[in-house]
Amino acid sequence: MLKMTRRCLIALASAALVSGAMAGAAQAQETIKVGILHSLSGTMAISETTLKDVMLMLVEEQNKKGGLLGKKLEAVVVDPASDWPLFAEKARQLISQDKVAAVFGCWTSVSRKSVLPVFKELNSILFYPVQYEGEESERNVFYTGAAPNQQAIPAVDYLAKEEKVERWVLAGTDYVYPRTTNKILEAYLKSKGVKSEDILINYTPFGHSDWQTIVADIKKFGSAGKKTAVVSTINGDANVPFYKELANQGIKATDIPVVAFSVGEEELAGIDAKPLVGHLAAWNYFQSVDTPENKAFIEKWRAFTKNEKRVSNDPMEAHVIGFNMWVKAVEKAGTTDPDKVIDAIVGVQVPNLTGGVSEMLPNHHVTKPVLIGEIKEDGQFETVSQTDSLVPGEAWSKYLEGSRDLIADWKTLKCGNYNTVTKKCGA
Repeated sequence: MLKMTRRCLIALASAALVSGAMAGAAQAQETIKVGILHSLSGTMAISETTLKDVMLMLVEEQNKKGGLLGKKLEAVVVDPASDWPLFAEKARQLISQDKVAAVFGCWTSVSRKSVLPVFKELNSILFYPVQYEGEESERNVFYTGAAPNQQAIPAVDYLAKEEKVERWVLAGTDYVYPRTTNKILEAYLKSKGVKSEDILINYTPFGHSDWQTIVADIKKFGSAGKKTAVVSTINGDANVPFYKELANQGIKATDIPVVAFSVGEEELAGIDAKPLVGHLAAWNYFQSVDTPENKAFIEKWRAFTKNEKRVSNDPMEAHVIGFNMWVKAVEKAGTTDPDKVIDAIVGVQVPNLTGGVSEMLPNHHVTKPVLIGEIKEDGQFETVSQTDSLVPGEAWSKYLEGSRDLIADWKTLKCGNYNTVTKKCGA
């Protein structure tokens, strides 16, 4: 019987470790990992949890089609817990440790701003699915939600034309999206001849619950004899007590209509919508849209969640658009390498759920229709206005000093803030 020397045993053990490591690496390479960065707890969970769910559905569907580049997709889910600095930590974890090919995530602009340095440093890709304030175009980010010209500006135009609104309450949660959006809206309203005294701006913290005084101020502001409306950029679970207080103080949509930019079917599913009937929301998609594409999507969504009452909403559709664009760009590039995918995705077109075809523009925004909807008793929306064609998202606002001369073009100019006057790319 042969005896093994200590040296032989060590060599065999080392070989086994190397073999195991190689097998592990090979196994890791068998999947393409997709990061999902959405709050599953905290004040934004009311809005973001469903975005995690739809991403899991999209990954499952793609795997049923055979995966991507001959490999299965693997979803990696993390919970940044509505904690903005934690978003950056979780993004770094997804990219550096989990080695994801792309990340789909964030809701608030403060969470997006938190992760931007990470995506630039590590050269990864973020698909951001929520309406936002514009004034940004990053090489590593694709903005599949609405820019202000695809939501805020059309909503104000609708109120002014159809509701004859002359006084404006700009009410928002106290962070970058509402403040910048309201800055744009204030400049836009003044360009249309609205006086400063006819604009009331108010901000509240995340999770704000005591709306009695603020709603009383809105009611008083609307009693000056001019038609008044509230333009709401209130985010998260603060919307529930806000709308309840409107009802408590007898404010109806016929008196002071509210148009919301962050209230959709998911938020309305958790409250009694009867007092909200007639109030408005501006989005690029509603669950009630009557198209074959949307009907098929809702059927798949409810089958996936095993819940016939689960609703769909605009940011979900934005993830559908962004995910399908990413898949096409990866197939076009033949790799998940971020640099090649970023180059390949501009010009990619995919169907949206309203019956049109959305395109990724050189400014990393997409083309989308704009819909205005009235809230119904069942928490759904009746579309009262829709653009005839898809509207290209604009990264920079023509109504702000310092922005009106800027354009974003990552295809030809390779710049997110090119100044058309100085002919230079900004910092």
